[in-house]
Amino acid sequence: MLTIGVDIGGTKVSAGVVDENGAIVEQALRKTPADRPDLIAETVADVVRELAEGRDVEAVGVGAAGFVDESRSVVRFAPNLAWREEPLQKKISGMVGLPVVIENDANAMAWGETRFGAGRGQSHIVCLTVGTGIGGGLVFDGALFRGHWGMAAELGHMQVVPDGRPCGCGQRGCWEQYASGNALVMEARRIAEEQPERAGILLGLAGGKIEGEEVTEAARQGDEASLAAFASLADWLGQGMADLAAVLDPGCFIVGGGVSRASDLFLDRAREAFAQRLTGRGHRPLPEIRLAELGANAGMVGAADLARHR
Repeated sequence: MLTIGVDIGGTKVSAGVVDENGAIVEQALRKTPADRPDLIAETVADVVRELAEGRDVEAVGVGAAGFVDESRSVVRFAPNLAWREEPLQKKISGMVGLPVVIENDANAMAWGETRFGAGRGQSHIVCLTVGTGIGGGLVFDGALFRGHWGMAAELGHMQVVPDGRPCGCGQRGCWEQYASGNALVMEARRIAEEQPERAGILLGLAGGKIEGEEVTEAARQGDEASLAAFASLADWLGQGMADLAAVLDPGCFIVGGGVSRASDLFLDRAREAFAQRLTGRGHRPLPEIRLAELGANAGMVGAADLARHR
């Protein structure tokens, strides 16, 4: 039984034909027309038709960054793609002639990791996608938890600093402003500006423009500013997971997303920060903090499996 999973990102639309074991049979990519959100549904339909040709495809699952309604059909709000009340399921289904399920991209990743990745064998999971921002997905008793309106697990938008840094969601002080890829770069830039003597390697690599790749490479070469930026990210990540554990009591955290590719630079420290800040530490089991296994394909695989079990 084949389904197609689609992961809509800010720069590319990644899609794949996925079998019932989570194996990807074939993949295809398209550029995301982010400046023309009205064309995104057509782009998705185009790649789905390409992949479905000559195959018996049952359904399509689409992971989209945004607030997806309880019926898994409408994207209520997607700040990075300028969608507002976007009837994405109806549009795509009408173009491809197949059942379509829309899901938040972090939820899709969480489900993919639960079914076929780092979450196998776990029943209570908090999944974090640490990238440009922070996405979240919750699996309780082996089922994806979506909340009453379908909008649960927007974990990056927990407000952790009153009147803190402005966030793209319209609020201030959100967790993702302190523990994400953007936060990492922001902190590295701040240190490099205020204490350039600590950022010699980073400034040499960056050539005037500091981005995430330069911060990661500089940290691996021992740059003090870059290492300090990763330490800040790790501490904030550990603190946020400790707060989530106090509320949700998961058996496992799974950390994925683009920043997780540099896990050697922050994940152990995040585990230590989590253990130090966990309420009731020493008197409760310590949840595992695992690195995601499916990489960039987790959302695609998860969306395809959600469509299969729609």
